[in-house]
Amino acid sequence: MKRLFLILALTVSASLSAQEWNLSTNVAGYADFGTLNAEIGYAFSRHWNAAASFRYNPFQYESDGEPLQSRQRSFAAGVRYWPWHIYSGWWLAGRARYQEYNRGGIRSPETREGERYGAGMAGGYTYMLTPWLNLEVGLGVWGGLDRYVLYECPVCGLTLEKGRKMFLLPDELLVALSLVF
Repeated sequence: MKRLFLILALTVSASLSAQEWNLSTNVAGYADFGTLNAEIGYAFSRHWNAAASFRYNPFQYESDGEPLQSRQRSFAAGVRYWPWHIYSGWWLAGRARYQEYNRGGIRSPETREGERYGAGMAGGYTYMLTPWLNLEVGLGVWGGLDRYVLYECPVCGLTLEKGRKMFLLPDELLVALSLVF
């Protein structure tokens, strides 16, 4: 029994020291009205990792008595390719994404809410700050189908337009801190 425990402990510690997992948060994402975000990734080879992420913003603000909001719930899953080595240097990414959103009162009183389905691409560079901490910078775009309702204001409920349309939007400006373990 002691040998089995020792073998299991050595296997787990070898796996942890291989730095196959990462957990990151996009610090720049918090500038979008406090949008909470996280991503977890697993390296399945020297050049590839799979990742899943979420963004969540339940907050509503006021400016001069008028409501402002950029609320969302978003989920994404995809892969990254690292030409040199995993979690270090340049990378390219692709992912599928789903988003529920409610955004309004920012530039005009109109509020748009709906859901988007799509895919995106991103690229960037990862700086190794320490063996366990990285700084990632990058840019991404995504496109797909947007099903939406446009309201006259955030609280009145008067519908101006409903519809479906294709979209192409910036996905993110990435300035992330990433813990590698």
